Amino acid sequence: MANESGGSSDPVPLEDSKKAKHKRSRWLWPMGLMATGLAGVAVVMRGCWHRKMSWPVRAQGYAYQVCLTCGAKRLFDEEAFRGFGPYSYDLQHLIAVERAKRMKHRHETHPSPERTAS
Repeated sequence: MANESGGSSDPVPLEDSKKAKHKRSRWLWPMGLMATGLAGVAVVMRGCWHRKMSWPVRAQGYAYQVCLTCGAKRLFDEEAFRGFGPYSYDLQHLIAVERAKRMKHRHETHPSPERTAS
């Protein structure tokens, strides 16, 4: 009758504690992955936070710098002697973004003259 009443000789509490440990370890692993993923998203969203950048390099009419730690590239303004714009591993993408900004700025400052129909 001692076994039916849940006395100290009953093995059920030991099994419950194993189940609780198993449940805890089951959600601990995804939480670790989520934290790692969030850190990765922060790096992608913010860009490269490394301070060790190479000297400016010129290619295709643009100057850029390369992070010495991770290899991310950033366009460089030689007149102001500082980097500008987003970080990217693809130089062609950076150049395309800069050209698009220049074209948009050019159209905003110099609107095309309207011609009358005659």
